[in-house]
Amino acid sequence: MERQQAYTGRMGVEQSLDDVRSRLARARAVTVLTGSGISADSGIPTFRGTDGLWKTFRAEDLATPEAFARDPYLVWEWYNWRRELIAAKHPNAAHNALVELERRLESRAGRFHLITQNVDGLHRAAGSRHVTEIHGNIWRVRCTGCGDLSDNHEVPLQIPPMCRQCPAMLRPHIVWFGEALGEEDLRTSYEALESCEILLIIGTSGLVYPAASFAPVAKAVGAYVVELNLETTPSTELVDCSFQGRAKDLVPALLEQR
Repeated sequence: MERQQAYTGRMGVEQSLDDVRSRLARARAVTVLTGSGISADSGIPTFRGTDGLWKTFRAEDLATPEAFARDPYLVWEWYNWRRELIAAKHPNAAHNALVELERRLESRAGRFHLITQNVDGLHRAAGSRHVTEIHGNIWRVRCTGCGDLSDNHEVPLQIPPMCRQCPAMLRPHIVWFGEALGEEDLRTSYEALESCEILLIIGTSGLVYPAASFAPVAKAVGAYVVELNLETTPSTELVDCSFQGRAKDLVPALLEQR
């Protein structure tokens, strides 16, 4: 079947949407990959590039083990600022539609798994249950001493936050630049990719590994891959169907009953 490009015309868009709706209605295993584009529709900045500038620092200057070792107070001030921004935001229609998709799959004994590159926790806040946060979660903290992992929703934070189990400092439970993703998270993600019938890629440029390899993994096992993004990406030529637009509009459209 020829790859469908939904940006070739309005009729092409509707026909492609109907085709994906039909496939989703029949599918027994769906995996979803989301990136910053889905959270942008909730008003959350990307924290990269110009959006990520804070007190003249870039995200790449602060989200590293070296930066934390050098000045943990500075890094925690930045994360406290991020937490305050995120705390005022809420899941949008795209997050909610994915919750509904998970419900529909489970109602017919199907499998649904959501892999997200986002650390804002909005998918869980919306109600998604089968979620792998491959880059971590800003609302979780990990002890630099005993390794204890816990939820922490304090806004503002006491800086620096200290462990309640031992006298060591906490760090954000985030995968920083230069750190490896969790082995269990990767295993779960690849299992979901290698067993899905449909892969939805939502709001991600497909430039950062290992997420950049997820579409080829799914394609290799015969999955139908659908991309939804504001603009074309390096994955656009690989996927089966590509839609350009906002996640808050496109994702709910895929679940409309016709």
